Amino acid sequence: MITRLVNRTKNSRFAKEEEGGVAALEAIIMIPLMFFVVISMFTIFDAFRQYSMHQKAAYTLGDMVSRETLPLDRDYLTGAHALFDELTRDPQESTIRVSIVRYDERDDIFKLDWSKTEGYAIPLENQTVRGWTEKLPTMVHNERMIVVETFAHYASPFNTGLGQREIHNFIFTRPRYAPQVLWSDL
Repeated sequence: MITRLVNRTKNSRFAKEEEGGVAALEAIIMIPLMFFVVISMFTIFDAFRQYSMHQKAAYTLGDMVSRETLPLDRDYLTGAHALFDELTRDPQESTIRVSIVRYDERDDIFKLDWSKTEGYAIPLENQTVRGWTEKLPTMVHNERMIVVETFAHYASPFNTGLGQREIHNFIFTRPRYAPQVLWSDL
């Protein structure tokens, strides 16, 4: 079937045409294809740009929390979320989750000290973090780790097949100036 089609096109008057009409037909076929390629490249570039901005903002929040010596509270978390939105310059809905995880060497599990969110995500539970041996580095007994997670919806500027996605970052860091970061509900 395909061989017949190729042979028929090779021997047709269309294939032997040497004036300018074929170039116009080629342009009609190629211009939309080239336009689609350019739009797709722009969409992919925008997705990587947004992901990069979200990752850098998440590292900033993790570093910010790691330097705290006073207990964090709801106002601090609200301010951190506002900072995240400002750094990402993203109009989409976002959320941050800050958790303090401690390693129990005797049971070889992680335990949750506390987990708080600002946005649409829910706080972590102790059962969720128990098996995070693949997600977190090797730790000594009772060492604590700050885990900052950020979530944001991403909508591509053009419909080229990328669709709706969620940008999720998982950042961990050790407390810098205190053995742990505390939470205060006051």
